[in-house]
Amino acid sequence: MQELPIVSNIVETESKIKKPNWLRVKLPTGESYKHVRGLVDTHKLHTICESGNCPNMGECWGEGTATFMILGNVCTRSCGFCAVATGRPDPIDWDEPQRVAEAIHLMKVKHAVITSVDRDEVKDGGSIIWYNTIKAVKSLNPDTTLETLIPDFKGEKENIQRIIEAAPEVVSHNIETVERLTRKVRIQAKYWRSMEVLRTLKEGGMRTKSGIMLGLGETKEEVIQTIKDLAESKVDVITIGQYLQPTKKHLPVQRFVHPDEFKEYREIGYELGIDYVESGPLVRSSYHSEKHIVPGYGRQKWEEEKAMLIA
Repeated sequence: MQELPIVSNIVETESKIKKPNWLRVKLPTGESYKHVRGLVDTHKLHTICESGNCPNMGECWGEGTATFMILGNVCTRSCGFCAVATGRPDPIDWDEPQRVAEAIHLMKVKHAVITSVDRDEVKDGGSIIWYNTIKAVKSLNPDTTLETLIPDFKGEKENIQRIIEAAPEVVSHNIETVERLTRKVRIQAKYWRSMEVLRTLKEGGMRTKSGIMLGLGETKEEVIQTIKDLAESKVDVITIGQYLQPTKKHLPVQRFVHPDEFKEYREIGYELGIDYVESGPLVRSSYHSEKHIVPGYGRQKWEEEKAMLIA
């Protein structure tokens, strides 16, 4: 799965790195949040927001945004950062697309994000279910905008083309980390294959997006190079957030990146021509994703900020 894992009480690493104050968040509240929470509990719906214990859950649900995972909850890959179980998944559930569409309708979601585990054991990599899900969601929820956070499908063009043909508003594929750390962080993935996936999506006319986690041992120079590589791949939106360790079995946090450094990366991203840069300690792949669908929105806000500083 491509989501950034979040836990409320992170496990301290051997070096006893403590979570800084800027990573602490308030408990979610509000009537909109309570309404969605009630629907999720009553109808036993599955959201990444909840299972990932995301710190932005209250804010997103209050804005009518939620993230769903398809193709089961067992992944064929064993990424060092991800809390999703690795193993042999259950058979493909061909009724799942309609259930997801009905869940989004039931929750009255204005903007949905759909992600999935990797299904490397099937020929199409799960891309047919992806296509069917996007079409079902669009059919039952014509006013709901949609972001799809997809796996790399081993870079196979036929499978990527199915996503392009289904035409969600945004297609996201996370690079996750810098090139040097890819083999350790994303064991079965390849840095340049992911870049090629993003280029293929852009060539297909998609609005593209990717995300990076910080705190895994990367250097500033490597982060900047990754942003440059994403810009050269014509990615429209990038998200940059702090990695947190889900369990002791996962990769430890090497450092907590200060908010000022995140601001620096945001500036660099915009200077390189990226349309929307979301960068901060609590930023996750789906954070503010309802705004990422609007071309020019992020860049306009950034230019307004710069103009105010000059004035």
